[in-house]
Amino acid sequence: MSTAKIMQQGKVVPWLYILPALLVIAIFIIYPVVNTTMLSFRDRTGEQPASTACVPDGPCWGTFENYRYTLTNPEMVTALRNNALWLLVMVPLTVAAGLLVAVLADRVRYESLVKAVIFMPMAISFIGAGVIWRFMYAIETGQANQVGLLNGILVTLGAQPVPWLSTSGINSFALMVVGIWLWAGFCMTILSAALKGLPTEVLEAARVDGATEWQLFWRVMIPMILPTITVVTTTMVIIILKIFDIVFVMTGGNFGTEVIANRMFKLIVTDTGRSMAIAVFLLILTIPLMIYNVYRFRQEEAMR
Repeated sequence: MSTAKIMQQGKVVPWLYILPALLVIAIFIIYPVVNTTMLSFRDRTGEQPASTACVPDGPCWGTFENYRYTLTNPEMVTALRNNALWLLVMVPLTVAAGLLVAVLADRVRYESLVKAVIFMPMAISFIGAGVIWRFMYAIETGQANQVGLLNGILVTLGAQPVPWLSTSGINSFALMVVGIWLWAGFCMTILSAALKGLPTEVLEAARVDGATEWQLFWRVMIPMILPTITVVTTTMVIIILKIFDIVFVMTGGNFGTEVIANRMFKLIVTDTGRSMAIAVFLLILTIPLMIYNVYRFRQEEAMR
């Protein structure tokens, strides 16, 4: 076989290997994204231009009318505000909880048991977790016995039951507790692996130099696993931007708990154009974070 044919095969054969993957990406990722983007410029039926949805004598962005709704509609503003609240509260608390368990569990003999218990909620479907926690937050009116665990404890202690899921200002945080319960195990697993990968000689050298465990944690461990913490944090941000299951099951977005993904789901049947515009907006929010994650992964690989 001539050198030219060998070189030609060397160029073609790799593409044949990745062709199935490219086909899957084209069918299940590229086509849906393109189709969703096109529908986002259509009306509620998905057939007419979005400008037909403009309100008479009201503001109109023409072709981009569905995006005006996404950014200015009062219900969407509430959803955007709630998603921002989830990001500010749940992301740091979840990562901190995972890191705390990863550090402390590493110092006990029953480490595997502790980590298994913390990770166990990840094995439950998010719908199932929402149903479980609805019973936890359940409230009975009148003189009926409280079947919800939290309100049962409050009544036993002589306090009044609290409508956790219908009280504005409390319900969003009550939902976040469920999210932390679900995702802390994920953060713990990744961060625990990073901690176990730290060079023991570095840690021992710090101890020999007189560093306390607190100083060892903040001045040695945290800087060394900071890239992993960053990746875990950005991953959690992507997850929270798309949060849906917990809100859908527990409140349905009512009582001021609406989020972006739940709003998109509600409109998928009644207003295709607006629903697709919300989907594209959500995609635009997550793409920079995904790119940054890939960049961090490549940096870590290069360091190895």
